[in-house]
Amino acid sequence: MKHVDLEIPGRKTAPRIELVQGDITREACDAIVNAANQSLLGGGGVDGAIHRAAGPELLAECRTLGGCETGDAKITGGYALPAEHVIHTVGPVYHGGEKGEPELLASAYRRSLEVAREHGLRSVAFPSISTGAYRFPIERAARIALCTVRAHLEDETSIERVRFVLFGDRDYAAYEEALGEVLGG
Repeated sequence: MKHVDLEIPGRKTAPRIELVQGDITREACDAIVNAANQSLLGGGGVDGAIHRAAGPELLAECRTLGGCETGDAKITGGYALPAEHVIHTVGPVYHGGEKGEPELLASAYRRSLEVAREHGLRSVAFPSISTGAYRFPIERAARIALCTVRAHLEDETSIERVRFVLFGDRDYAAYEEALGEVLGG
């Protein structure tokens, strides 16, 4: 695990950004973030794994939400997951980066953190959003994710810890490099 504590004037506790390699469905925190599709009704990758681990109650609650637009986020219970909540966000499908994909990806991270703050949550775990089936280049995505999270943590927020749970070696290495560039970690 690698971590960086952000020293922010006037804040008693420095918020922490962590990188770990692992399985997000095993994270015991206030909320894990689901890299969902617009239907919120499950899919492949992280989305499918979260739905399977949470159990059928998650799907039942997601059916009541009316989907989710790209760049937005909605919250549900965590059910059989160790996390209390799931924040579902929809990242963009990458089409070369000229159709607003960087802004939509930043919005997906920002809205997830805003939803967490609105619910008074203190710890959030993210996967690498849009870098699997949606093909967003991992190096660019990592920088966008870390810049967006840092900006949020520098504002007034309830969030004390953000953990990026990265599935493979390549994703972890990309985030570790971006952490050094963006946060000096």
